[in-house]
Amino acid sequence: MPRLYQTFGVLSAAAAAFALMQSLVTPVLPTIQHDLHTDTGTVTWVLTAWLLAASVATPLMGRIADMIGKDRALLVALAAIAVGCLVAAIAPSIGVLIFARVLQGLGGAIFPVSFGIIRDEFPAHRVTSAVGVMAAVIATGSGLGIVLAGPIVGVLNWRWLFWIPMIVVTVVGVIAKFVIPASPVRSPGRVNWLAAVLLSGWLVALLLPLSKATTWGWGSARTLGLLGLAVVLLVAWLVAEVRSATPLIDMRMMRLPAVWTTNLVSLLFGAAMFGIFAFLPQLMQVPAASGYGFGASVTEAGLLMLPMMVTMAVFGSASGPLTRWISSKLQLVAGSALGAISAFSLAMWHDSRPMVALAGGVFGIGLGLVYSSMISLIVQSVPMHQTGAASGMNTNIRTIGASIGTAIVSSIITSHLTTTGLPAESGYTESFLILSVVALAAIAVALLVPAARRRTETPSEPELLPELTPVKI
Repeated sequence: MPRLYQTFGVLSAAAAAFALMQSLVTPVLPTIQHDLHTDTGTVTWVLTAWLLAASVATPLMGRIADMIGKDRALLVALAAIAVGCLVAAIAPSIGVLIFARVLQGLGGAIFPVSFGIIRDEFPAHRVTSAVGVMAAVIATGSGLGIVLAGPIVGVLNWRWLFWIPMIVVTVVGVIAKFVIPASPVRSPGRVNWLAAVLLSGWLVALLLPLSKATTWGWGSARTLGLLGLAVVLLVAWLVAEVRSATPLIDMRMMRLPAVWTTNLVSLLFGAAMFGIFAFLPQLMQVPAASGYGFGASVTEAGLLMLPMMVTMAVFGSASGPLTRWISSKLQLVAGSALGAISAFSLAMWHDSRPMVALAGGVFGIGLGLVYSSMISLIVQSVPMHQTGAASGMNTNIRTIGASIGTAIVSSIITSHLTTTGLPAESGYTESFLILSVVALAAIAVALLVPAARRRTETPSEPELLPELTPVKI
């Protein structure tokens, strides 16, 4: 048992470190923009590039982990984060910083690898609860970076947002080398590199015009051409995945009603979540002279986000015990509804700090419930031997949603600039209204999720998900 606690502790530290990288830079994007002499649209790619790289690396490295061993893949992922942090800390230009963020995004393997190690090492009756706690760790880490960024930048500077994680990740990697056991199960095979290329291709082709459309024009040849290319590459990717014996994202599993509906909620809520994570701190830092901003420092912006982080951690951890009285499906619906209410409140009433803090706290409750209930629904809907793959897939789809949401909100805000170069209030208002609509769509999809059946672990459990013959197209 002590060995299991040590393993889980190291996996939690690794997952938390990677999750922190999602949000650690969001409050300081204006500072980075000023120091590296770039514009609002370009600096947003410091976040978008990370999300894009993680979207591709998560399933790709998850498959490689099955082949070479999850313990080795975990070390590779941690090394990628450490190297990426080093490059980012010394980056002389925005281009180098964006490249460094791509390297950090390769650490996305930590999520599926951690879920897979839990599946391999833990007793069957402990897997579900361990995966739920890990989901809460990831959710909390995803938001905690917003709060920590201010004090770090205030005492040091924004480059220490990368120096400190590099040191922490290096230490975690050394400990993992001696604590994480060698993978008892490996799956020989090959990596579907075509699917990886197509996945990255359609994401880039989609995100680039979404973030640049206001500059290029929505009707311009570049915008329409790239959006058309994204559709073609998306279809090609789906065909490649369906026909592959070793898909990056298992489309056969996606056919299960509980899986595809929950993952669609994950896509939508991921977009809403990161739209707020990335741009609410920026709204708070807009100078008060603009007529709507607070002129908050990075630290003050982080403190205003603290209610969101606290409620997210509390309700994310409480989600599991709450299932005795409130089903995971109902929690998913309620969390999405709270997200919609909060986003609408931020759109309409963002002129006082107490209102922003209150709306953030409500959004945090929704985040905690949605994060944990999604993982619970997924775990209860697939056989035990599919837990790692299914949980990793859900995380990856949420990251794809975050990429899309960040690009869209960035495009809207940069299209509403004043003569002083600051974003106009209307840009934030429209963005939060759109995010509230996205959360409303998540409610509609959540209502379609089948009620979870509490399963019993039996030797015949793998038969719950019959093997399906790949469709020949």
